[in-house]
Amino acid sequence: MRRKIGKLLLLAVFLLPLTIHAQVLEPVKWSFSKKELEQNKYELTFKAEIEKNWHLYDLTLPEGNISLPTVFTFKNSDGVELIDSIQRKSEVLEEMDELAGVMTRYYANEAVFSQVVEISEPEDTVKVSVEFMVCDDEQCLPPTEETHEYTFTEDKAQGAATPAKKDDSSLIGFFLLAFVGGLLAILTPCVFPMIPMTVSFFMHSGDNKAKSKFQATVFGLSIIGIYTIIGTIVAITLGPSFANWLSTHWLPNILFFVIFWFFAASFFGMFELTLPSWMVNKSDKQADKGGVGGAFFMALTLVLVSFSCTAPIVGTILVESAGGQVLKPITGMLGFALAFALPFGFFAFFPRLLSNMPKSGGWLNSVKVILGFIELALGLKFLSVADMTYHWGLLDRDIYIALWIVIFSLMGFYLLGKIRFAHDSEVKHISVPRLLLVIVTFTFVVYMIPGLWGAPLKALSGYLPPMKTHDFDVQRVVRDNVKLYAGSVQNTNGQNQQNNMFQMSGTNSEACEDPKYADFLELPHGLEGYFDYEQGMACAKAQNKPVFIDFTGHGCVNCREMEANVWSDPRVQKILRDEYVIIALYVDDKKKLPEEDWYTSEYDGKLKNTIGKKYADFQISRFNVNAQPYYVLLDHDEEMLTEPRAYNLDVEAFIDFLETGIKNFKSKQ
Repeated sequence: MRRKIGKLLLLAVFLLPLTIHAQVLEPVKWSFSKKELEQNKYELTFKAEIEKNWHLYDLTLPEGNISLPTVFTFKNSDGVELIDSIQRKSEVLEEMDELAGVMTRYYANEAVFSQVVEISEPEDTVKVSVEFMVCDDEQCLPPTEETHEYTFTEDKAQGAATPAKKDDSSLIGFFLLAFVGGLLAILTPCVFPMIPMTVSFFMHSGDNKAKSKFQATVFGLSIIGIYTIIGTIVAITLGPSFANWLSTHWLPNILFFVIFWFFAASFFGMFELTLPSWMVNKSDKQADKGGVGGAFFMALTLVLVSFSCTAPIVGTILVESAGGQVLKPITGMLGFALAFALPFGFFAFFPRLLSNMPKSGGWLNSVKVILGFIELALGLKFLSVADMTYHWGLLDRDIYIALWIVIFSLMGFYLLGKIRFAHDSEVKHISVPRLLLVIVTFTFVVYMIPGLWGAPLKALSGYLPPMKTHDFDVQRVVRDNVKLYAGSVQNTNGQNQQNNMFQMSGTNSEACEDPKYADFLELPHGLEGYFDYEQGMACAKAQNKPVFIDFTGHGCVNCREMEANVWSDPRVQKILRDEYVIIALYVDDKKKLPEEDWYTSEYDGKLKNTIGKKYADFQISRFNVNAQPYYVLLDHDEEMLTEPRAYNLDVEAFIDFLETGIKNFKSKQ
């Protein structure tokens, strides 16, 4: 469940040069306390005091987020039982990460969490480990771990006072999405025709307009209440405690994929989703009694009868919110219900306006079918999550894009009337709104086609698998062919010297072996280098070149900005490729080191057993800095050639930095 740590680091925007000389930053201080709730039951409290302008990420983050969530791990003695899940006790802030294009959640000033445990014996212990990441407006720090062991031999312990739980993160976007879903549900063939049928119920009051409007109000509020109760049940039964499992495990993602495609089949007319007739009949009988109860049961009857059309949309909203905060499914159902209830309540208040409504017909079934195509496309997202998490290789980026192209092409042909389903009527002519939708659909298809050959399709980056899963990338092919051509050169004797990954200029070429970890780590822009410090240094000595160390991370946004805006300059690439041996050290990679390479850090006394932990420790221990990106130039004696650099998008300054390193290296020869 914690393997989601492959997504990491949101790094900063403007790292001041003074950071180079700064001490190791520790902007978060953790304190641990406990208090006895009742006999043998304790509340363990974990409080993080966060320095001004820094923030700590939440326990769960929306899908697509590249930041590292805070993760608590418990190791208990046999007699200890964890009661429920860990609870938030502080306000969670939420805002849009403009670079990543997704929402992120974090804490400022302080973050308090708690876990209730029940013990069997006073000698029982609980060891808690919290892994977390913090950022400010200028930089992010690599993953840090704090541990604490609780004992219960004392009779009672003073617990830290904590504020009441809050969960008031911004949910406006999801509310609006669900609201749109409610509007779409109205346009389905089992809902839209019911508007005049249902509103006639309120015309039985004759001239008693006050009673009629009161009943209409009860009717509309009942619809909202029924759907909101559904959301509340989901919030209580699922809620945030399942968020990590829902977002990473293959079982729920495959289940959601099947649910989406099942609903799509229903919208296409393969079968109807129906409730037992006794349930609908009983509600209908209660509605006939009139009064407040009658208005409520009229609303319940509407919800039940329209189930076959609304269930796929409601199910989609609940699936999307199942891994979110407690308020998310409630908010989603409130938004859906509000939109769904609006026309019924409105026409119940003003029944004379019914004559102005458009007549129902075949266009309603077209709405269902279009929603079915959209369900097919969105369902692939869940299959993709499972595929990437478990490395199945079933749904690479190009296959995913191809499926979307086919799905939306079929939708376009359906809108043109070239494809018909069982319940569709013949399309004798194309209306203007339908033509506009056809244009939008095929424009979207044309936009996606270049993605089959490696186009980035930035507008869809939140839905598509990563570029590294793309089998055929034109840019990569061109780049590899250029390398192959450049490597096939005539030597002075006229013999053809084949290209090797690294062309050796020194005598000890055997030292420049194939890079470790190159099967899952890579450098940008086709640059070649090493991901292991010792291996890179050996190659640098063999080639008699200085070393360019890049302290980086998988989710380091500022690292990617440097690569996109500075490293992309042809002059920078030429210097890096020709004059340096590049060593990229990932401070956040979770790949386990061979057990014989594990060691205990002299800096913090903790075990370092992954690539990321090793090189985060190396950066701190050697250079007294723990923020990325961080660039260091070294000679063969591992001495710095010039002052290191951090995040700065000044290309000319970066070139000067590289050239200064070369000049100083040559002066030592």
